[in-house]
Amino acid sequence: MMRAYHWLLPHPFLTLILTVVWVMLQNQVSAGMVVFGLILGIIIPRMTAIWWPDRPKGFRLGKMSVYSLIVLWDILVANVQVAWVVLTVPNARLKPAWIVVPLELKQPEAITVLAGTITLTPGTVSADLSDEGHSLLVHVLHTDDPDAIRDDIKTRYERRLLEIFS
Repeated sequence: MMRAYHWLLPHPFLTLILTVVWVMLQNQVSAGMVVFGLILGIIIPRMTAIWWPDRPKGFRLGKMSVYSLIVLWDILVANVQVAWVVLTVPNARLKPAWIVVPLELKQPEAITVLAGTITLTPGTVSADLSDEGHSLLVHVLHTDDPDAIRDDIKTRYERRLLEIFS
């Protein structure tokens, strides 16, 4: 029974997300759109399952919801901060920095979420992941203290992702 379920829905959460996103993109809720979204939600994960050999185990949806709210708040705050820097700091006084963030995360999905979070937050961009996956190279638009940025990424984001993906 379990094998048939896994064959049909290799990533049930992804199936649910794809279905919801499809219905939202259609801007209307109807039985036909939900059924078609479910069909897409079943077919797409099955077709891409070969590239997902190790699904994350122990994913905590509640903690991910809290994490998402924190990231949304940080994006709003960073937009204001970047706008302030752009409007008030002359280019000659900008202090961009490259920061190496050592990673405790081991799961590729968790590292991807961290890199995406950093890139989505205005003023920072994830530029590279080391070959071994032990560190992330981040570019910051303006900072007086690169170490504080690194520590903030580790405590605000990575610590939470360790809890979510454990």
